[in-house]
Amino acid sequence: MSLTKSFRPGGKHGLSSRESRDPIGYAVAALTKVAQSELIDRIGLRRQAEQAVFTVTRGGFKTMTTASRSFARSGRKGAPGVRPASAEAKGVFDLTPTEDQQMLVDVVSELADEVVRPAAADADAACAAPDEVLEAGREIGLPILGVPEALGGISEERSAMAGTLVTEALARGDMGLAVAALAPGAVATALGLWGTDEQQQTYLPAFTGDDVPVAALALNEPTVLFDVLAPSTTATRVSEGYVLNGVKSAVARGADAELFVVGAELDGEPVLFLVEGGTPGLSVEGDPAMGVRAAGLARLTLTDVAVPANAVLGSTDGTTYTECVRLSRLAWCALAVGTAQAVLDYVTPYVKEREAFGEPIAHRQSVAFMVADIAIELQSMRLLTYKAASRAAAGKDFAREVALARKLCADKGMRIGLDGVQLLGGHGFVKEHPVERWYRDLRAVAIMEGTVLV
Repeated sequence: MSLTKSFRPGGKHGLSSRESRDPIGYAVAALTKVAQSELIDRIGLRRQAEQAVFTVTRGGFKTMTTASRSFARSGRKGAPGVRPASAEAKGVFDLTPTEDQQMLVDVVSELADEVVRPAAADADAACAAPDEVLEAGREIGLPILGVPEALGGISEERSAMAGTLVTEALARGDMGLAVAALAPGAVATALGLWGTDEQQQTYLPAFTGDDVPVAALALNEPTVLFDVLAPSTTATRVSEGYVLNGVKSAVARGADAELFVVGAELDGEPVLFLVEGGTPGLSVEGDPAMGVRAAGLARLTLTDVAVPANAVLGSTDGTTYTECVRLSRLAWCALAVGTAQAVLDYVTPYVKEREAFGEPIAHRQSVAFMVADIAIELQSMRLLTYKAASRAAAGKDFAREVALARKLCADKGMRIGLDGVQLLGGHGFVKEHPVERWYRDLRAVAIMEGTVLV
């Protein structure tokens, strides 16, 4: 992945020639834009964001989806699209980030600490992400992280490893806001991986421009014992394309989305479909959950939604859909690692400063061992996630690795959240401290499907 080639002087990202000479110039430029945009001061007021989706906390809303912008139909119909190359295989178990990847992670970490974290509590209460936080993510290129450079993105090769690192760094600030910021990029990445030339030329220019559309990956469904690989949403062939019927839940920023990637069953196989917002038969309502509330989760209902024949994204034999599920689960593992790291970073100084019976509670073995267990389990989560990401980036089969990573991150991530609350005692139960929010967010890792993708 090259950061220097994509942020060109005088280009759409507006960086000077000096700033675009090397990765350091890019990182400094991005940090300067965040620091000078008054985002920190505005978000520091901890004001409620002014979006209609906030009404979900007061009984919910139900409306038609956002009318889609006019996506210009272009590209060669039926022709294969541009595909990012696989990362070079190193031949050893070396997960050290490249220089470019580390620079990008440093920028995102700064964003998480200075912009995302201060806005998290209010965003969680309001069930929506402030525009300032989303704009900061757009400024550093989050929506185009997985888009090939040939299509206007910043990726020279498959971005699973870089996307995992960025997702982890952003989740250290807040998981809900990370999901909100990364949701459009999930759709752009899907188009880069599986879109035809026509689909890429029609939709991706909007993501690489200044006015990035809100987009959502909708795989989850509100059914008992939901199996993501056997969706209840159906697609029926008709003379002019397909008709979709079903309900999707936990759709990030669904109330504002202009483009959806919807999973549905077609002829007994799970398939992905591109559905533009405003299509007749689409409606959305607030779907606030226990955690990840800042992502503005919504429920999407499809009632006889007609889409053209070229709305299919990828193959119809289930392989594209399955790979999408695995890459999404990989992203959720990265979110779990970042949030668990935030828990560890918070409880470690707390137990050293909190005194009971005349000494810090860290002097108690039960407390010290609990913190040590968090660090051990966190590192195991990170290594499994990174290994799965590295195989995905290299174009290798990563089904086993991502399955192991998801199982570990779901179980141990939730345990880390619970231990964080326990270590703070009564403070862990109140909203004055962020650990209770992280605990609620970490419980989502085991049940969320889709939404984000690396």
